[in-house]
Amino acid sequence: MSEADRQAEPTTRGEQSLGGGVRTVGGLTLISRVLGLVRDLLLVRVFGNTAVGSAFAAAFAIPNVFRRLFGEGALSAAFLPEYTRLHRDDPEVAHRFATRVVLALALGSSALLVVLELALLGVLFAIGGDPDRAFAIGLVMLLLPFMPLVCVAAALGGVLHVHGRFAPAAAAPVLLNLFMITGGAWHFATGAEDPRRSAQVIGVLAVVSGVAQVGWSLWALRGRVRWTLVAAGVSGPVRTMLTRFVPVLIGLGTIQLNSLLDTLIAMYPNYIGPTLLGRDYPLTVDANAVLFFTQRLYQFPLGVFGIAVATVIFPLLARASDSPSSFISTVRSGLRLSLFISLPATAGLIAVREPLIATLFSGGVGAASGFDDSGVERASAVLLGYGVAVWAYSLNHVLARAFYALGDTRSPMRIAIVVVFLNTALNLMLIWPLGEAGLAWATGATAVLQTFWLGVSLRKKLGTPLFDAESVRSIARSAAGGLACGAGAALCVLWTPGMLTGLGAEAGAWHSAALTLAAAVIAGVGVYGLLSIRRPELRSLLSRG
Repeated sequence: MSEADRQAEPTTRGEQSLGGGVRTVGGLTLISRVLGLVRDLLLVRVFGNTAVGSAFAAAFAIPNVFRRLFGEGALSAAFLPEYTRLHRDDPEVAHRFATRVVLALALGSSALLVVLELALLGVLFAIGGDPDRAFAIGLVMLLLPFMPLVCVAAALGGVLHVHGRFAPAAAAPVLLNLFMITGGAWHFATGAEDPRRSAQVIGVLAVVSGVAQVGWSLWALRGRVRWTLVAAGVSGPVRTMLTRFVPVLIGLGTIQLNSLLDTLIAMYPNYIGPTLLGRDYPLTVDANAVLFFTQRLYQFPLGVFGIAVATVIFPLLARASDSPSSFISTVRSGLRLSLFISLPATAGLIAVREPLIATLFSGGVGAASGFDDSGVERASAVLLGYGVAVWAYSLNHVLARAFYALGDTRSPMRIAIVVVFLNTALNLMLIWPLGEAGLAWATGATAVLQTFWLGVSLRKKLGTPLFDAESVRSIARSAAGGLACGAGAALCVLWTPGMLTGLGAEAGAWHSAALTLAAAVIAGVGVYGLLSIRRPELRSLLSRG
């Protein structure tokens, strides 16, 4: 083997490891997301774009924000590099460190649960006899116990990642989806007529799934972590982790904070009332249902692939942090792979948004339920706003983790603070002319700004361009392929309904939208697949190395 080959071999192995890990996490996450899609198809037909749908969406979103921030977000990002180092250098201290962190998270999140429940109980007494507001707030109280459970499960997933066990952590959310699908099936099997009662049943099952996720994660860690109450030698690592935690909480949590702000702004008419300072509020009581269920669609490719890349690349970056050449090589591989997946996802999602929403959220099974025509139109506008930035959401996860692997938590934090304030300002401005779609456009625009800002800052920190000539060529090919993918899908969306009408199909019918969607997806995926046959990114994903 030549010297050049020996020098190139670690990078090749790293790219194969990244691709193989992404394939594992992405594949299992795909299963979870497909089940999540089935769950949402049931829920949207249980609730539709109604006030009850908005209330359930908000109650479910709030504990999930805490999960993303504390469980798989800030705590994981601050914990993983330190645990990786200890696991390599002193496994016994690593066991103690993992125990201390998981126990502290369980106790801290449980204490936060008690405080929040008491505060909401006070709000219930304060609002008096308004049944709609009482139901919305009571549903939040019912689902809040899911928060400490799922936070602990997500933190245990971070421990699994360090041990190279990506599959069990990625499979844990399947349990949540199965429990909630059971609740949706119960609604239809029993012929339940009160969606409020169904919302409570599904909420209880979601909380029970949190217990199942913790148990599953602990079972997957058996023989790999020795849980112990001995704390000798962990004070230093704990202090190091805590100094990173708050900046990471702000930096990595931007999308989650923005999502929570979207929810609170959309729920204003449900929690407060229909007017603001004597003027009619621009959003209605069903706005959050439209927003929540539509968010699930852009989060599908992001969750399956974008976060999968970031999840797998983080421990690789942490291990390469003391080798500048290996580190930048890993960053470039992650960015190329992320764009290879997210650019066609962005273009395709924009092209098929209308038949996608019409197919999934209206008609078909339970044709009398789901979104009405107005809901479909509004959801399409929301998906366009979110969809234009799918590539940016994906890159932000990778770029932020590059900073954290280097021990720099403050640079992403400073950027995130500005982004959160800008997003809030845009939210409050854009809802007046655009309704709930204004929330989506604000989130998408600020995500793009964050991407460029993080990229420029990381380049300065590393002292070398993030993209070498190979990366530029790869990204150009991904962009061209993404445009071709979107164009192929868009042409099908434009032509297929007319062709179906010519064959006697009813214009605007559910089956017409479904056939249009199928044709567009086949065309888009086919075009991009043909253009990507020889791409090294595709080989990386398919490699078993």
